[in-house]
Amino acid sequence: METTVLKKIWLSPPHMGGNEEAYVKEAFDSNWIAPLGPNVQGFEKSIEDFVGNKTYAACLSSGTGAIHLGLELLGVGQGDEVICQSFTFAASANPITYLGASPVFVDSEEETWNISPVLLGEAIKDRLAKGKKPKAIVAVHLYGMPYKVDEVHAIAKNYDIPVIEDSAEALGSSYRGFNCGSFGDIGILSFNGNKIITTSGGGALLCKDQNIKEKAVFLATQARDNAPHYQHSEIGYNYRMSNVLAGIGRGQMEVLRDRVESRRRNFQYYKDHLSNLSDITFVNEPKGSYSNRWLTCVLTPSFEVREKIRTALDNENIESRPLWKPMHTQPVFKNSVSYVNGVSEGLFERGLCLPSGSSLEVDDLERICKIIKNELK
Repeated sequence: METTVLKKIWLSPPHMGGNEEAYVKEAFDSNWIAPLGPNVQGFEKSIEDFVGNKTYAACLSSGTGAIHLGLELLGVGQGDEVICQSFTFAASANPITYLGASPVFVDSEEETWNISPVLLGEAIKDRLAKGKKPKAIVAVHLYGMPYKVDEVHAIAKNYDIPVIEDSAEALGSSYRGFNCGSFGDIGILSFNGNKIITTSGGGALLCKDQNIKEKAVFLATQARDNAPHYQHSEIGYNYRMSNVLAGIGRGQMEVLRDRVESRRRNFQYYKDHLSNLSDITFVNEPKGSYSNRWLTCVLTPSFEVREKIRTALDNENIESRPLWKPMHTQPVFKNSVSYVNGVSEGLFERGLCLPSGSSLEVDDLERICKIIKNELK
């Protein structure tokens, strides 16, 4: 007797637009199989045009590499401290340690789930009192929801501390009409396979100065000096994006706005069909914020209810995922300084990311919602 295999529904799978293959073929036909070439330049230009606000883009091998270079460009080094949003993916924090610096974790506020301006101010005052002025702040637009840009940047400006704006999850999101990625001293994007658009792996560093972009590209290509031979006066990295992968990115940029609309439609469907359940709540957009809704996230009353839903979905071959485990609770950062208020730990305990891919069909959404409703009867 044959067993029926249920269709797999992934959390956030890649979704090609159609023209990616042509750009990749162009790279093969012209033999630009290297970390430079027309696709890299074209992809950077399309990012700059989309983000706007006089932004320059350097395409790199990952968003993690972009944060690493961004910290280095801001002068972070051995023995420094960098404030980092605790409620985030590990890639926001790990590069701080690459440079011999130490992360100082700051908890979230409840409205956007991002870094708390109140705690941020308190953390900076306390570090200054201890003789350690933070060298930079890493603030994250989590799940595509803009952090409190006005408040965070006002604090940063008051203390003259630069901001790395982690927009890995927020391409297509905006705040007061300006696109995420354009607010920080350095911005970063990710094009990992699960992001709103993808190059399979890749990222970008965003900045406001052509010279900073050129410095980033210099460091990303092994910091080779301008000489006929290989000469190096600085330590560099192998972080430049491949021309082949940039071709995928060029095709993806053509459908970015459609992808944002699809993700937002997914969110609205979930909200329309699950909001009547007392055990399910959603995070709403504050005034002035526009989220790409990269992942639709829900809050449940307890860890037990969250796990009941997650397990039920998993049993039906549907991928879902708990919200990020805060960095200040991670074993690898157990000795790090942190300023916490319990918000992110509560979100982790009760929160779940639902399937949110832009290729989801109505039948998929119906199936997911039916399972959740049955579990919460």
